[in-house]
Parts: sequence; structure tokens; C-alpha cells
Amino acid sequence: MQDQIMHGETILEVRGLTKIYPGGVVALDHVDLEFKAGEIHAILGENGAGKTTLMNILYGVLQPDEGEIYIRGKRVRFRSPLDAINLGIGMVHQQRRLVFAHTVLENIILGHPKAGRILDYKKIRRELEDLCRKYNFKIDLDARVWQLSAGEQQLVEIIRALYRGAKILILDEPTSVLTPIEAEAFLNALKSMSKEEIALVPFVTHKLPEVFAVSDRVTILRRGKVVKRIETKDATMTALAEYMVGREVLFTLTKPKVPLGEEILRVENLSALNDKGLPAIKNISFSIREGEILGIAGVSGNGQQELAEVLAGLRKAETGRIIFMGKDITNASVLERIRMGIGYIPSERLGVGVIGSFSLIENILMNLYYDKEFVNHGFINYKKVREYAEKIVSEFEVIAPSVNTKAAHLSGGNLQRLVLSRVIPRTSKLLIANLPTAGLDVAATESVRMRLLDCKKKGMGVLLISDDLDEVLQISDTIAPIYEGRFIKILPAEEAKKEVVGAMMTGAYSEGM
Repeated sequence: MQDQIMHGETILEVRGLTKIYPGGVVALDHVDLEFKAGEIHAILGENGAGKTTLMNILYGVLQPDEGEIYIRGKRVRFRSPLDAINLGIGMVHQQRRLVFAHTVLENIILGHPKAGRILDYKKIRRELEDLCRKYNFKIDLDARVWQLSAGEQQLVEIIRALYRGAKILILDEPTSVLTPIEAEAFLNALKSMSKEEIALVPFVTHKLPEVFAVSDRVTILRRGKVVKRIETKDATMTALAEYMVGREVLFTLTKPKVPLGEEILRVENLSALNDKGLPAIKNISFSIREGEILGIAGVSGNGQQELAEVLAGLRKAETGRIIFMGKDITNASVLERIRMGIGYIPSERLGVGVIGSFSLIENILMNLYYDKEFVNHGFINYKKVREYAEKIVSEFEVIAPSVNTKAAHLSGGNLQRLVLSRVIPRTSKLLIANLPTAGLDVAATESVRMRLLDCKKKGMGVLLISDDLDEVLQISDTIAPIYEGRFIKILPAEEAKKEVVGAMMTGAYSEGM
């Protein structure tokens, strides 16, 4: 790519891009787009709208079935990401692609042609330090990647792309795993980059506030097709949401008035360690009653994951007791808890929630193997399993060609609906929901929250763990802000003020606020 780029110049264009996955899933359907130098162009859409597929084609990860790509008016073809990199395109993927045992510096130069056969670490370090100063990036070049937060790991990916000379920077759901503070810092850096020599930032997201915070122009995809192109200044959040999903979206939900019943769960002085053997949750005590949603609000990494795993039976408690329906289940197995009516929605959809290489019907079967209605004397009644799978997939609106579709082919929103369809119908007493709407679009988020409220209406207890403070405040009955493994306070939702709970989440709370 030439160095001189004119502001407003059309620098990247796609015409008629089409991509169809195995099983007949149409990811892109004759998409036309153009991106201009110096602008932040947001690509908006539901989970499964085709955003990630489009960006992977622009980076050479995938090949289109039809269509053409042009850079500054010249048709190009990317046989691999190396072709895209050589033409000045860099990409920050939704999932981190780093070697966790290596340092930041080592990850940045790994496979980099500028490194040469003999590494000049002093020169490389100077160049990276100059780059970080230019964009006000703060990162320890000698830190191991596993020691970094999610936001810092993402920063490494951005620095790596810029160090390779990227002039077109593609960002695929860049804030999906960031804390609110990290996301705000990242968006500020994004605006700064767009004003420098970074010619273009296609910003792929489904988070509407971020679109208004940084973008100049918005293109909306729905089921693989472009349905709207609009200047951000001319858009409204309600209109964008409707274009995304094709219907009105409820940004606020009415919490049903359900009288709270008997105590379901009581946790007494519970403590547990994290994977590094360090204290993660410290002497936590709380209870949940029938029809109650207890919302745990906190920035990721403050013990929520460990708490959810201890309650679900996936992690050992170091001290304390878990009392469920009057019975001590502290050392009970996962299966024992499931049989008692406890359901668990994990934060990791793929790998923990579902197995990507398994079909939908096989994933659903994993929650049925102990049920004599479906499995008797070791023999699976596949007819009954299929009928049940088709019923709940339809009920939970999982969009897939059939129940034989591999779970890995589903979008994030449909993947989460699959997890819910496996767990909720088999849960009768207590639902543990860990980050149930993280990374979901507005429609999928609305759907999940309504499912949680339905559980409340049915008299179930719900433990909601979320780093979305608005979500916790909107649907919880009781709120427990967590910081460094401890509940700061447990308070009724009607007494919870957003700024006070936010301060509790970040350790900035003091009495009298």
C-alpha cells in the first residue's frame, strides 16, 4: 500500500461477497461495502449476521464463494492472511491469538519479517517503545501474556498489527471480553488511531453505545445481507436496534412481582482458591429464596468465576458450607446437584457449555444420559432424544439448519440459546447464570434476560453473575457487589444506586456515599 493516503479516499471495497458454510448456512449474501480513509466504520449486526465471516474474508482467513475485493481501486485476492498483511491490513480477532508462555515482546515479533534472522532486541524494543508512546499505550514488554488482563492481551494484538505496518486495522468485537474501564480506554485509543496514519478501522460490534461513541458511519447486516447504511450522526439507538433484528427491541424489561418464598440456598463463610492456588473468594455468605434473583455485580476477575464453579460442583470449597433445600451439598458431585434441580450456565459457551464438534442433538443428550426416559439400561432412545431436541431448539429459538448441525457452526447468540435450552428445562430449583449475556447482541440479550425473569416467575431462585451493571440493576431483586473475592454489601435492588454499586465494584466505595 502506498504511504500517501487522502482523507476520505475509498481505500477498501467489497462487491458481491457471498459465503455459504457446510450445512447450507448462508453467512454472507452478495454484500457490497466501501470503507474510507480516516473514518471509523462500524459493522453492526446480531450474532450470526455475518460480521465475523466478512472480516475473516478481508483478512484472508476465509475465501469467498463469490465476490471481489478492491484496495484503492485495484482488485486483490487474499490466499492467506500473509497476503492481507503485505497489503497493510491488520486484524484483532475476537479470540486472542497469542502464545501465553511468551513475553509481550516475543509475541509481537513472532514470525515478523522485520525481526530478521538475528534478533536485535535493543532496536526492536526502542521501536516498540516509540510506538507505544505515540498512541499512549501502556504495556510491560517483558510480561508473560498469561500475566496480563484481557484488555492488555488485546493491546498486544493491536501493537503487533501496527508494528507490522498495518494501515487498515480490522477489529472484530474488540470489547467483548473487556471490563467497562478497559473498554473505555480502548475506545479512546481507537479514536486516536483513526486520526493518525491508520487509514481505516472497520469496527465490528453489536454494542450500540460503542457505535455512537466512536464511529462515523454504520453498516448493518442481518442474516448475511446489508439492510442499512447510515451516518452515525443521523442514527438513533432504537432505530439501529430495529434494523439489526427486524423488529422493536425492549431496552428495559418489567420485573414481575413475585412474592419471595422459602429459602433455597444458604452459603456460609465460603472460601475457595483460583487456578494459581491463591485465595479467590473469601468468607462469602448469602442466601437465595424462591422467586428471587440475586445479582452479583463485579469487574471480571474478582472471584465470580470461582464462586460459580464452587456452587456448581466444579471447584472444591476450602472452607464454609453450601446448604441447598436444608441439605449440606458442599461436597456433592455435579450430577447430584443436577438431580436436585440445580442448573449451571457457564461463562464459556464453547468447551464448557457445549462441545463444538458435537451436533445440537448430541450436546442436548449430554443432559439426558442419566434420565431413564431417554436412556434405559445403557441404550439410548434416539427417537425420543430427537423429538425432545427438536422441541426445545424450537422453543428457545436456536437458529440452525437442523439438530444435526455442529454447535461450532452456530453464532454466539444461538450458541447461548443452545446452552439455555440444555439447562433451563432440566432445572427446577436454582439456576446459576454466569455472564449469560456477555458478547450477545441486543436481541439475544433481551431473550436471555426474559428467560431469567421467566425462571423467577416459576418460583426458581436465580444467581446472576454479571459485569453489566445495568443488567444487574434492571432484573435483580437483591444485589451483591463483589470486589477482590468479598461482597462489599448485600442490598435490596430498590436501595441500590448505580454510582454507589459501581464504586463498590471497583473498590472505591466508602461509607456515606
